[in-house]
Amino acid sequence: MANIANRAYAAAHFALELDGKDEVGLFRSLEGGGVKADVMTYQYGANEQTKDFTRFRQLGKPKFEDIKLQVGMAMSQTFYKWVGEFVAGNGSRKNGAVVAADFYYNERARRNFKAAMIKELTFPKLDAQDKNAIYMGITLAVEDIEFLKGTGKKLDVPKGFNAQKLWTANNFSFTVDDGKLKDACHRVTKIDSFTIKQNTVEYHAGGYKAAIKTATPVEFPNLTFYVPEADAQPFMEYMSRTVGFGGGGPGNVPKDREASVLNGEIQTFDAENHPLMSVQFKGADIVSITPDRSDATSEEVKQVKIELYTEKMTIDYPAMELE
Repeated sequence: MANIANRAYAAAHFALELDGKDEVGLFRSLEGGGVKADVMTYQYGANEQTKDFTRFRQLGKPKFEDIKLQVGMAMSQTFYKWVGEFVAGNGSRKNGAVVAADFYYNERARRNFKAAMIKELTFPKLDAQDKNAIYMGITLAVEDIEFLKGTGKKLDVPKGFNAQKLWTANNFSFTVDDGKLKDACHRVTKIDSFTIKQNTVEYHAGGYKAAIKTATPVEFPNLTFYVPEADAQPFMEYMSRTVGFGGGGPGNVPKDREASVLNGEIQTFDAENHPLMSVQFKGADIVSITPDRSDATSEEVKQVKIELYTEKMTIDYPAMELE
């Protein structure tokens, strides 16, 4: 009979380890984390007698694919802190491992990685009509990966593993600090998904076979949300004043541009209305206002799409002790 450790298995659970610590959380899915190498081709000058045009090939430097994770609310404070530092522009490098386990939580395979940096954070779409669980996307850029067999030990399931089932798309709030706009935000129906990025630049140095990856400045996205057209008038008046069009007129553009900058927050909750995670944004202003298409045959409430640019974001996670 074949050894149990060598049997084929279906990876049902995945865990993340950071800086030598035990599991810092279970996540929904894993993608990437492979390795490849470019093929270099060369040939000698043609030999007129033998007519030898043979080309020779050899492998170049290894390249490691980004690791993409889908995570819910079942990660530890170590992971939450790392993500918060990334959004704040103080991201750090971490060594760790991605562990694959079978249905019984027995470790079957692992990939150890070195010098990992968070490259992207994708916040999920929020929709008041959607009751499904949602997950956040995390992309890690790594400098080295080692493939190993699993140790066979059983994974420790975090205390808050079931908490990710509580993070649904329909429990959220959206607010801004402007008085009139704050009142108009109480019926925001949707917030589109957005991605915070920090691209990496490869630095090739003598003595290092693989490239060293360095971080670039964090890029903050625009935020897009939707309100019923009945609540959109304050936003239209605000943009008319700040940009200068329609009844506002160029003469009504504020002399002090700081007066028109908005700060705000996206807050998510569980089914019992307990805070789960919040995203604060600063230095925002309205970029566009787009009413829905008008259709006499439609029975849906007419919405208005509003887009904001942002200069900075921060993320706060719940104080959940999952370790």
